[in-house]
Amino acid sequence: MNYDYKAHAETHLKAAKDAVAEHVAKQGSWQVSDIVDDQYQYVDLVMEGGGVLGIALAGYVYVLEELGIRFLQLGGASAGSINALLMAAAGRVEESKTERILEALDAQNLADFVDCDDDARDFVQVLVENGKLLKYAWKGMQVVDNFTQDFGLNPGTVFHDWVRGLLAQWGVLTVRDLYEQKRTIAPGQLRLRTGEPYAPDGPIRLALLAAEVTTESKVVFPEMADLYYADPLAVNPADFVRASMSIPLFFHPYMVTGLPNAGTPTSERWKSAVGYEGPVPQEVYFIDGGIMSNFPIDLFHQHYKVPNCPTFGIKLGLDRNKPNPIAKFTNLLGAIFDSARHVHDFDFITRNPDFRHLVICAETDQYNWLDFQLTPETKGALFAEGARAAAKFVRGFDWSGYKEVRNQLIKAYQVTDAVKPSDTIT
Repeated sequence: MNYDYKAHAETHLKAAKDAVAEHVAKQGSWQVSDIVDDQYQYVDLVMEGGGVLGIALAGYVYVLEELGIRFLQLGGASAGSINALLMAAAGRVEESKTERILEALDAQNLADFVDCDDDARDFVQVLVENGKLLKYAWKGMQVVDNFTQDFGLNPGTVFHDWVRGLLAQWGVLTVRDLYEQKRTIAPGQLRLRTGEPYAPDGPIRLALLAAEVTTESKVVFPEMADLYYADPLAVNPADFVRASMSIPLFFHPYMVTGLPNAGTPTSERWKSAVGYEGPVPQEVYFIDGGIMSNFPIDLFHQHYKVPNCPTFGIKLGLDRNKPNPIAKFTNLLGAIFDSARHVHDFDFITRNPDFRHLVICAETDQYNWLDFQLTPETKGALFAEGARAAAKFVRGFDWSGYKEVRNQLIKAYQVTDAVKPSDTIT
């Protein structure tokens, strides 16, 4: 690794370690989970999408790894799904992942992911600069064919090949490799804090969210891959994040053809998995999972159970701290897009306010999520914002207090569920 990203995070890592020391001084220990081994505590993690802002996710993970936290279930959409897959593939569950991810980030020029023609490249630059409407219209006329013929500006081939190459370096060519090499836990490795052995029911979940627009379905890979592939365990996991990161119009949609049982009436599997009841299509188009749920914090939620470990969540950008300024047409389009990709997640957290104890926001609003022309210094600054968020989170998180909140909520749910319809006021 040539560029020292970690240097940007030194102050925040020290602040996090000081916060842990303060917890230990007051309480005798620092606990964030009831799933442990001899060295680490284990949590689940969900990461928000946000284009190039996803570099901040690595900064957040770095600080928590340095504090002795490891990650069991991993989930996300778009950039969050990319980081989730890289973490899942870079090593076994108990291993630190940040070093490998930073090496990959250091070696790759993100601008190469904008793999369109020159006219489209000019239009992308106008998008990044948030130019005037007339300039949008003029440059937009030159890329009409990109939209009408290819449904987007960038093929996404360079990105897809990059992820495939990384996974190959790490010994992952298929979903089967991912499960067998990286996502398994040795018997007896993990235990509950009470001393009882902890063993997951099956492979530890990796949940990559994509939007399949042909049947209007929210798809979680790899667990729903059997709907789209005849041999889901043989699929390269890079295909799933290529589907999940397909920003509408910016990247070509990701197309899957030759679906199992295409043309036949829908099966119970289709109905139960995504609620679709029509004939199985011959081909489907995937776009950015973030348009349906950009921060799918509900992926691992168990409504009526206090979890053995929490689901930490990292968001990119401050959480609705000010109204969207809508002074021109492009502002309106941006507000419409942001509302569509955020409203489901905002609604979930509003209905489940206990999750506010688990989620922190990295302050990335000063950066453009579509600006792939990032210098190493800017990458380092984004990494530092994630580290800052982690340090802030560590100061405030109280595992025992969170479990008590969940206990009280479950009691409230049980009382509510016990009320018969005839007992309610109409």
